[in-house]
Amino acid sequence: MSLKNRILFLASFLVVVASLASWLAYQSLSKDIVERWGRQVAEIQVRYDSARLLQSLEREIALSRQMADSLTLINWAKNPSDQKLRAEAIRQMESFRSNFRNKSYFVALRQNRHYYYNNAANEFAGNQFRYVLDPDKAEDAWFFQLIEEGRDFHLNVNPDVELGVTKLWIDILMRDDDGKIVGMVGTGLDLDAFLQNIVDIGQDGITTLFVDFNGAIQLYRDRNYIDFASIIKPEGQKNTIDLLFESPEDKQAILNMLHTLKQGDGKVSEVESRFVTVEGRKQLAGVAFLPTIGWFEVTLLDLETLLPVRHLWPLSGIFIATLLITLVVFHLLIRKRVLQPIIDLEAAVKKVRNGDFQPPVLPKSDNEIGRLMGHFEEMAATLKESTADLQRQVEERTRDLHRLARVDSLTELRNRRGLDELLYAEIQRANRQHLGFGILWMDIDHFKAINDRLGHQMGDAVLRNVAHWLRTCLRPYDIAGRWGGDEFVVILSPCDQEILARIAQRIRSCVESQSREMNAAVTVSIGGYVTQPGDKLDTILQHVDQALYRAKEEGRNRVWI
Repeated sequence: MSLKNRILFLASFLVVVASLASWLAYQSLSKDIVERWGRQVAEIQVRYDSARLLQSLEREIALSRQMADSLTLINWAKNPSDQKLRAEAIRQMESFRSNFRNKSYFVALRQNRHYYYNNAANEFAGNQFRYVLDPDKAEDAWFFQLIEEGRDFHLNVNPDVELGVTKLWIDILMRDDDGKIVGMVGTGLDLDAFLQNIVDIGQDGITTLFVDFNGAIQLYRDRNYIDFASIIKPEGQKNTIDLLFESPEDKQAILNMLHTLKQGDGKVSEVESRFVTVEGRKQLAGVAFLPTIGWFEVTLLDLETLLPVRHLWPLSGIFIATLLITLVVFHLLIRKRVLQPIIDLEAAVKKVRNGDFQPPVLPKSDNEIGRLMGHFEEMAATLKESTADLQRQVEERTRDLHRLARVDSLTELRNRRGLDELLYAEIQRANRQHLGFGILWMDIDHFKAINDRLGHQMGDAVLRNVAHWLRTCLRPYDIAGRWGGDEFVVILSPCDQEILARIAQRIRSCVESQSREMNAAVTVSIGGYVTQPGDKLDTILQHVDQALYRAKEEGRNRVWI
């Protein structure tokens, strides 16, 4: 038998022994431990997530039921045209608003289909009546559907098109003494805040979601999967929980778990669990039914994340010990015929690793090791070329990062750091050439009021627009940047007093006219200063800041040079 065959036989034997030992250890230690531990964790996590959801909802549901039982609201719902009853009812609704967690409520009357609403900002004080529910509108179908079904309580994740809000709505039917439905009341919880606090808690390896009685997804960290307005959708068009799973077996298994829990005695303590595959990873799914709200809580545990491999070190120890024995046997067998050529090859590899891509010529015998040495020499040459190319790419990337560090991501103008560097360079140039340059400091008038009134998203849009208008007003060689907040700086070179004033007025006029065309009503105040050779940066900034202050003091929307 040839040496090659002997080595192959021995290698196969040792690999089989090592693999068998590792497999037996894995089977006996890891699988059983991981599965039992995972099921216990899944049950605990399901109970914990269920308790957090119920704790957040039960108080709001109880308050909504109290509101639905209010005699004042019931009497008004039966006689909505009575102005005295209406005034008393609105006072009653506002008293409930202050108790709801999100400080909002809604009341919908069946007789005239009027919908009343007020929010935490008390935005609709004195004007709580918002619109009339229309049975022919799809967005209003929830109201008529719930009344038709006579469902006294319902949770609904739904966007209100008229109000422009998307919330988790608590819907409670309002009935008179005879049990007749006269309207509907409830409150809405901010969906984004609810998802962040209850569902997307940022815990690696744990995914939490809630589905309704029919399996439609109601709360999930990815809003694209949420089935908004589930009550008005026919079966087959809903985003159900089986969309999260890839294999038909897992889809059916999850639906069977929901069905089993529906048929149970309705206790929250019952938890069903099963291993499923989500996004190519094996995960443990735990499911519990919450009879109080008619939903299911589903928790997905990624056991590979929750139970790192370091907990299986006993298995690794067995495997490593087996491999060490294998290495010793190999060393004794091939030391003379194989080891020395490999040592030579290793020395050459070290030289390449240390950056020497011209290793010594290796002796090449007519066998696999000789061919390997030849391949190594070819690889070293290729690696030399690749390293040079990689170095060029790193240099290019470094230049790109240098540029990005000096550009404001919102406006794509230079940022504070970029402006500082440019100002120092201009000061040095001015000192060398004995020629000053112009600087403008611009501030958006009443920008805080814009943010407070229209929100930060609109404020960002104003900043981007002002930056765009600013660029259009400058000469090709002038530089504009965002100093910070709503402050912009423009460096003009070459420049004199006349040019500085002309460009500043052009910027001010452009911002005013362009914003007026966009119905944004944005103006700017501008201070300017023409530097003198020898001016320090602090002196320049002090002059231009004083000029900006005078522009604001004179009434804003003006230039002070």
